[in-house]
Amino acid sequence: MDREANPVTVLHDLVARKGFALIDGATGTELFARGLGSGDPPEAWNRDEPDKIRSAYRAYVDAGSDLFLTNSFGGTHYRLALHKLDDQVDELNAAAAGLAREVADAAMAADAERTVLVAGSMGPTGELLEPMGSMTPTACAAAFAEQARGLAAGGADLIWIETMSSLDEVEAAVTGARQVCDLPICVSMSFDTAGRTMMGVTGTMAGELATRLEIDAIGANCGANLIDTENAVREIRAAVGDMLVISKGNAGIPEWHGDELRYDGTPDIMAAYAHRAREIGAQLIGGCCGSSSEHVAHMRAVLDGVQPVPEIEEVKVETRLAPAERPRRRRRSRAGGAG
Repeated sequence: MDREANPVTVLHDLVARKGFALIDGATGTELFARGLGSGDPPEAWNRDEPDKIRSAYRAYVDAGSDLFLTNSFGGTHYRLALHKLDDQVDELNAAAAGLAREVADAAMAADAERTVLVAGSMGPTGELLEPMGSMTPTACAAAFAEQARGLAAGGADLIWIETMSSLDEVEAAVTGARQVCDLPICVSMSFDTAGRTMMGVTGTMAGELATRLEIDAIGANCGANLIDTENAVREIRAAVGDMLVISKGNAGIPEWHGDELRYDGTPDIMAAYAHRAREIGAQLIGGCCGSSSEHVAHMRAVLDGVQPVPEIEEVKVETRLAPAERPRRRRRSRAGGAG
């Protein structure tokens, strides 16, 4: 890939080749497999365990990801302050993108026909905007600007704002990113409460905001189950015209096994989901919480037509977890929006 090329053009050209581009799976899932402890800040590993971060990135690239997210989901100073790392925003975000840049460049050097893009991940601040909370839109935008600056400096190809619930926070994140860089901006929201985000946002509302902000892609990630994600993607697709649409669902439904949270979505389930996502109009397709490089490899094979679409029994709406039955979200969120 020509690093001097227009990044928006590169993204659209990547999708145009096959009609889709494959994203990665869960950052947290790969890091937990490499020894990250529950509650530990994943972003600190960008400095302290660079080989493990490279290994996690490489696993997804080797599985066939066309673009992958940096280990920076909790990289605003608000989130890093929980671990007394808020004075290291620039360092940790630049390191997250820099390690990803190394992996992407090595993959493209090994295969001149391949394009691999680095998506600088920015997750929610964890704070509430006025009037529900004390964070002002200006302070929120400044926090995202600080993070985006580090990601851009490290070599990210695009900014990936993910797992959002609030339209106001999305707008602040986009505003902040645009203050410091001109990279393409992709946004995904988490639809996990009867087809809405925790702040009541529908897919249609998300699509309308994306159109107004003139970002490069909008979609759904994470959520309570694949059905809610897919329904949100349908609404978004109908609302945004020819804008690129993202679908990055969890690997099935989470279940507690003792003190361990596992997802019931097998690689075949996620491969069938990837096919459905493509059928309903998503072009940027991947996995979120519980999805490993194995899941992504199966998704790649099915999307490429190398393997047939697995015959998976259709999941019924009644199988959704009621709100009181859903696992707490904290563990997932600290693992890069993709535990």
